[in-house]
Amino acid sequence: MAIATINPTTGETLRTFEAHTDREVDDRLAAASRAFRDWRLTPLAERASMLSRVADVLDRDAEDLARLATLEMGKTLASSRAEVEKCAFVCRHYAQEAERYLADETIASNASRSWVSYQPLGPVLAVMPWNFPYWQVFRFAAPATAAGNVGLLKHASNVPQVALAIEDVFRAAGYPDGVFQTLLVGGGAVERIIRDPRVAAVTLTGSEPAGQSVARTAGEEIKHVVLELGGSDPFLVMPSADIDRAAEVAVAARMINNGQSCIAAKRFIVHADVYDAFTERFVAGMTGSAMGDPMDEGTALGPLATEAIRGELAAQVDATVRDGAKLLAGGKAASRDGWFYEPTVLADIPEGSPGRQEELFGPAAMLFKVGSIDEAIAVANETRFGLGSAAFTNDEAEVARFGRDLEAGCVFVNTMVASDPRLPFGGVKRSGVGRELAGHGIREFVNVKTIAIA
Repeated sequence: MAIATINPTTGETLRTFEAHTDREVDDRLAAASRAFRDWRLTPLAERASMLSRVADVLDRDAEDLARLATLEMGKTLASSRAEVEKCAFVCRHYAQEAERYLADETIASNASRSWVSYQPLGPVLAVMPWNFPYWQVFRFAAPATAAGNVGLLKHASNVPQVALAIEDVFRAAGYPDGVFQTLLVGGGAVERIIRDPRVAAVTLTGSEPAGQSVARTAGEEIKHVVLELGGSDPFLVMPSADIDRAAEVAVAARMINNGQSCIAAKRFIVHADVYDAFTERFVAGMTGSAMGDPMDEGTALGPLATEAIRGELAAQVDATVRDGAKLLAGGKAASRDGWFYEPTVLADIPEGSPGRQEELFGPAAMLFKVGSIDEAIAVANETRFGLGSAAFTNDEAEVARFGRDLEAGCVFVNTMVASDPRLPFGGVKRSGVGRELAGHGIREFVNVKTIAIA
């Protein structure tokens, strides 16, 4: 696979890169192994101070970094700026909280003294996607390096300049050589890197097939793995909800990142009592989103990241319509250069169709009409995914039911699903294994070591 910057707004190839050779990869693995020996012994306060400097560099270079993300993968410039800002936030969070998260825990036992110590594992390989090219990396790198691990980034092959820019950010902040490195390699190199004995663990954010492949290799090598995979998140609307507010948030939740987010709302499950009112507002909001050059400040919807992604979305929408779904808006590629797709809304989604069973990565929404909370929960839980979920209701009994019965890693009530450094993030079912962020995330890549003294 080519490692290249292809502007999704125009389809123009702007820059290409030579992949690292096996020898160059081995040199970087050796550097990571050497760096870990010293980095793990660096006082946590010093590691935290460096992480604060990473945040400062992100603030300083925010505009250049944001423009680079928009250029490579097509998200709006406003979204790119917000993403860089969030990366600075996660760095400062772990700079402030890592010591508390990793503090030794005294446990009473038959020993005279016994406690748990959280100690780093070593070099961790991060296989990261293009859709949030900074955030996905920093939400791994901030806790992992604060805990004393070192990072090896295999980024998506369509965002090579972002990958190299991230390495530059850590270098500019004063991180020692080898503590954070980018590997410019294709997907075919990942298995060999995971199997290398110098790699202690692996984390992946990406597709279900990619997660299966990484998990299989890591399992054979008995190495710890964290997976954040796909989602087909439900967005439930009940009669007690503020319908105007629910529809407004629903549009934002579907269109985030040009619709290319694992936690974007994708299946809108609406009670029959408010279905017509919600649908009218929702369709108007979707079709009213301004499509255009993502570098323009007034653009709400930019292109999809690649031509192949647009083709896959179009095929899923077409198949769902052929299966009997009703097309309320959009349903085709936009008539312009680049990889644009019209905001799309489908209703009456048949069982077994792609719109009901698969993740649709782009600005296409599926509408479901239900007659009760039991039916709403059943539709929400019918997919193999279980990442996030949102529910709009002002009924406390319904809030309790959704919190208990929705099969998801998180439930957000009267707001859209979002990741937050202070809260654990991850999914169940086919949406992933393990957790990122908060104290749970920083403890994924540590040895939970029991120490007991007779």
